[in-house]
Amino acid sequence: MIKIAIPNNNIKERKYILNAIFNEFLGVSYEIVISKSELMVSCWNIELENGSKLTFEDHFFSNYPHNLEYLKFENIPSTIEFAKNKFIVDVDIPIIYGNANLNIRNSELSCGIDIFASSFFMLTRWEEYVNKNRDVHDRFPANESLAFKNGFLDRPVVNEYLEMLKNMLFSLDTNLKFKIYNYKLLLTHDVDSILKYPNFTSGIKEITGDFIKRRNIQLAIDNLVLKIKTTLKIKKDPFDTFDYLMDISEKIGGKSYFFFMGNGVTKFDNMYKSDDGFVQSLVKKIKQRGHHIGIHPTYSAYNDFEQFKKEKQELQKKLDTEITFGREHYLRFEVPTTWQIWEDNGMEWDSTLSYPDKEGFRCGVCYAYSVFNVLTRKQLNLKERPLIVMDGSFSTYQPNIKPSDMENKITYLMQKVKKYNGEFVFLWHNSSFNIPQWKKYQSIYERVLK
Repeated sequence: MIKIAIPNNNIKERKYILNAIFNEFLGVSYEIVISKSELMVSCWNIELENGSKLTFEDHFFSNYPHNLEYLKFENIPSTIEFAKNKFIVDVDIPIIYGNANLNIRNSELSCGIDIFASSFFMLTRWEEYVNKNRDVHDRFPANESLAFKNGFLDRPVVNEYLEMLKNMLFSLDTNLKFKIYNYKLLLTHDVDSILKYPNFTSGIKEITGDFIKRRNIQLAIDNLVLKIKTTLKIKKDPFDTFDYLMDISEKIGGKSYFFFMGNGVTKFDNMYKSDDGFVQSLVKKIKQRGHHIGIHPTYSAYNDFEQFKKEKQELQKKLDTEITFGREHYLRFEVPTTWQIWEDNGMEWDSTLSYPDKEGFRCGVCYAYSVFNVLTRKQLNLKERPLIVMDGSFSTYQPNIKPSDMENKITYLMQKVKKYNGEFVFLWHNSSFNIPQWKKYQSIYERVLK
């Protein structure tokens, strides 16, 4: 068994990240030895069964020996260095904490990159707790993140650290075995609206806005024609794409995850009711075809335990389904409050963590992992399955992007995930089809999956 010696400070944080890396990600058994010396030992010392040693310099936790002392905005690095060495899988690797030093001597290896503190930074999202900047929906924006500012948001940096660590360990002991991963697609659909035109008056406000506010006469005409055809039953409602989405998933050997909303309290909610006849028959069909039902908590539920609890109970009763997973509406998320709410409501996994305004690796990883509450200093049972791409990150926040560029970016990120045999979590709304605003993009979904 591998032995890992750590300094006698920030023990809970250190144990969490070692469990994530060695147990959850690598599948390697290990034993932790805590230094009892009063002298500060600024290293993570790994001793293999054959006596070989691998040391990583401690460039973070030992600088803040008191509990929670590290949780300060000024402890986020201002600049990032990129390292090159023989063990990394890319041309270079971002160093969040540490330096590019690498020393190899016989059966001993010493590395200056503090991959443990760097991975802890990405997985726990403590950056978002200390940086209070938010957008109009009280969300932490991509352009405030260290990864975006330093050009590595589109790289799963934690996976890169893992591969470097594996290569280092294997160079010291070729008998080591690591967990084997297989590439997965997780196809998810947030159901914000069931139908575009659920009644006669639906869509009138939008069409009026096209004429008066947006001064887009052609768009107004297109939407008016679409409404008339739908109302007269000449066309299927444009948002009723559920059979189509399930057909695509089944064609590639998968199943879709549909996240439904309960009764909310804001103007961003209540586009349908969970006991509506159409919803009831739709959910029944989804379950009959073997697809999955989850929760899409309403706008205010991300930091409101009672609201979340009420919605979960509502959906379980009305949809006759056990609710154990889902994603927050508008990707609203608060560290560590949202995770704790999900934990306390008995949820198994969340898939909120992508930036609404930018696709990529918000958590720096494309594997599911156990989350950590940075305030209570406890690892939770809840798993995060990081969202990699959301359709709206392009259409809403990059409205002038060419369809070919959008498709290329999605494919690029998909290839990144495939490189590490990770899980590509893809969000495409049922409402992102059949309307004028989506005509030039809607075929991308099926093409990238093929």
